[in-house]
Amino acid sequence: MAKKTAKKSKPTKMVYYFGKTKTEGKNVGKDILGGKGLNLADMTSIGLPVPPGITITTQVCADYYKGGKKLPKGLMDEVHDGVATLEKELKKKFGDNKNPLLVSVRSGAAVSMPGMMNTILNLGLTDESVVALANATNNQRFAYDAYRRLIDMFGDVVMEIDREHFEHAFTAIKKKYNASQDNEVPAEGLVELCNEYKAIYKKYTGEDFPQDPMKQLELAIEAVFKSWNTTRAVRYREVEGIRGLLGTAVNVQSMAYGNMGQDCGTGVAFTRNPSTGENKFYGEFLIDAQGEDVVAGIRTPQPVAEMSKWNRTVYKQLLEIKDTLEAHYKDVQDIEFTIEKGELFMLQTRNGKRTGAAAVKIACDMVKEGLIDEQTALLRIPANDLTQLLLPSFTPESKKNAKVLTIGLPASPGAAVGALAFTAEEAVERSHAGEKVLLVRKETSPEDIDGMHSAVGILTSTGGMTSHAAVVARGWGRCCVAGAGEVEIDQKGRKIKVGGKTYKHSDILSIDGSTGQVMEGSVETSEPKLSGDFAKVMKWADEYRTLGVRTNADTPKDSQRARDFGAEGIGLCRTEHMFFEEDRITSMREMILAETEEDRRAALAKLLPFQREDFVGIFTAMKNLPVTVRLLDPPLHEFLPHDPKAQKEMAEMLGVSPAKVKSRVAALHEANPMLGHRGCRLSVTYPEILEMQVTAIVEAAIECKKNRVNAMPEIMIPLVGTAAELALLRAKAEETIEKTKQDQGYKGELDILIGTMIEIPRAALTANEVAEHAEFFSFGTNDLTQMTFGYSRDDVNTFLPDYTRLEILPTDPFQSLDTSGVGQLVEMGVTKGRKGRKGLKCGICGEHGGDPASINFCHTVGLDYVSCSPFRVPIARLAAAQAAIRNGK
Repeated sequence: MAKKTAKKSKPTKMVYYFGKTKTEGKNVGKDILGGKGLNLADMTSIGLPVPPGITITTQVCADYYKGGKKLPKGLMDEVHDGVATLEKELKKKFGDNKNPLLVSVRSGAAVSMPGMMNTILNLGLTDESVVALANATNNQRFAYDAYRRLIDMFGDVVMEIDREHFEHAFTAIKKKYNASQDNEVPAEGLVELCNEYKAIYKKYTGEDFPQDPMKQLELAIEAVFKSWNTTRAVRYREVEGIRGLLGTAVNVQSMAYGNMGQDCGTGVAFTRNPSTGENKFYGEFLIDAQGEDVVAGIRTPQPVAEMSKWNRTVYKQLLEIKDTLEAHYKDVQDIEFTIEKGELFMLQTRNGKRTGAAAVKIACDMVKEGLIDEQTALLRIPANDLTQLLLPSFTPESKKNAKVLTIGLPASPGAAVGALAFTAEEAVERSHAGEKVLLVRKETSPEDIDGMHSAVGILTSTGGMTSHAAVVARGWGRCCVAGAGEVEIDQKGRKIKVGGKTYKHSDILSIDGSTGQVMEGSVETSEPKLSGDFAKVMKWADEYRTLGVRTNADTPKDSQRARDFGAEGIGLCRTEHMFFEEDRITSMREMILAETEEDRRAALAKLLPFQREDFVGIFTAMKNLPVTVRLLDPPLHEFLPHDPKAQKEMAEMLGVSPAKVKSRVAALHEANPMLGHRGCRLSVTYPEILEMQVTAIVEAAIECKKNRVNAMPEIMIPLVGTAAELALLRAKAEETIEKTKQDQGYKGELDILIGTMIEIPRAALTANEVAEHAEFFSFGTNDLTQMTFGYSRDDVNTFLPDYTRLEILPTDPFQSLDTSGVGQLVEMGVTKGRKGRKGLKCGICGEHGGDPASINFCHTVGLDYVSCSPFRVPIARLAAAQAAIRNGK
């Protein structure tokens, strides 16, 4: 029997050519060609002046790492073939000693990572070809300037020689020839400098600078692949949330020379202003320079608007290309260009990074100009970037010069500058005296509420993105950096140590809640200004979204702010925050210390007027809109002081012995309070707490009705795990509603919905049973995530950075919903719940309610609304519209 021969699979193409000869990879995406490679091929195909070259795919980078950091077999053969086509097109030979072809070697991942990976220019120059280049161009200075740049870059990028050695040698040459600028060094000085550079290269590598151009190219390609995993590149991807890429592509492109003389130059520009969005060509250029000179800041560039004085023809051509690129890509482009002997070459184009304000303006302008439609405009604006329009931020210029001491977690966006306060009391006192302070704590607790509210910003050394500090700060639009583990806090000594330096209570620090940076001194901030374009984007968003957007708010002020931002009700009103204010905490503690139901009821009676007053304020701010009030959720020990001094003060205030306070604190202590006596369990043990809260809600609703304010309260029973718990407590709530109406003599309609928070996996699994006793479900995804993963959200920061770095988890599950695990429970809860009760209203009120990726998931599983902190309401409105557009409504 004849043997079957295995069919040989066609080897994957590793190298793609772009140029006038041919442009390959027509149907290949940027995931393989990289953003730069795809756009170079694109620009070539639409007839723009692009120096030809080759692109080595991102797959090769992945294979390089899979193969133990070795270039895949056959790669250099394909590179040879590509270089041969390049030589034929340009009628030059790579490394020739008569008319040499030189190339640049650049990185280019599928997602732009500006400045994070390596570049080498003028590759192919050797001791022989530099003489040939000088003769061919009749310009010795240019040739040796190109050679010294190559040795410098190659030594730094490929051989990891400290650049300082090269800079030191250049400084000495400039001094010798009395030159203040690089381009003032004469030809003989550059010849001398090249010899110095080669000596440095040999000293630190033990070998001569390579004289074989193909060897140079091979080593350079490998160096670009290696740069994919440098610390800075990995960190950039972590910060930007870039995951799942194969690696970087490598672009080998024939050189265009901007450093041949006064009729040459190089520049970087944006087709519109990336800071403001103004439709005005924006950028900089340098005469007689190469690309890295603009970026490195060695010389001060000129604004691109002044180019017409230098070369009107090239400037006019650039403006035409600007329009061509925008018409082609229908987006703002960030371009790099070089002018060689008066001839313009395009080296790169990519979608330009822009501020939130610019994104909004550009989107609106492009709709007006007919370049894009409203739906495309909405998809163009990164929803999270709207934060920049709502909160203060640091000016780019001041940020550039700031000294960064450490980087924590960007827990709540904004910019804050202040002196250091170490306790809540100190923060309140100093703020009242007119001082701006940052509250610095190891971690915050509900007892710190006053101090957190008084401080301009919050800095903690522990805790994660959903720690107490983070959640509260986001709700108030207060800047917060959490989990800054390098900050050592000495509360008693009123000082911190970070970056090897000590800062006292009188020292000023600046914190950036959008990046997690902690900076020394006072960094300049700018206040946001909302434009008419912002209102237009919000109007478009509301037309396209199908998800409702509510807010998490606990005060009339926050409720009004959220309503102004477009909230359609309150999805979570946390009643526990109301008990921490000075005039209430005493009664609350009195209730906790009470040993009989009678004494508890007496203490609760003192709290009832405060609760009622709060609810009246909130219902009034939210008139005609639903307000979901969560009954008491945290364990009672959170309301008691834990240090002896505070316990003694509390004992004196309540007229009991310190021993009694200490004993009650000890009795309430739990090994795992988050899984302990809290939520609905409190109401089962102490139904009088539920009765007081429901009474306050009903009395407030009646008072509002009498004042012609249509209050729409909804009562939410937290932490339910069984249908029986909810059945018991629902009956108690209904009984209390009826009793209160009778006591108030109210005969009118009072439609109060009763529902529950789904935050325990069992409740999601048995949602059909739970729904029999609920008119709505609100998914508390903070606790649901905590219980599904078995992670403590306050301690997760000790290992989570390793999990995201190693891609065990794609992202922090407390920041962005884990759709495959926790998401299954949410989807199951919705599906089963609606089987148990037709028309069951479902929402989400965890921190995920303001995260665009999580909002997209909420849309797909059919939730009715999301609820988030007031300052995230516009973000949620836009993200909900984006979800509707992406998923075809």
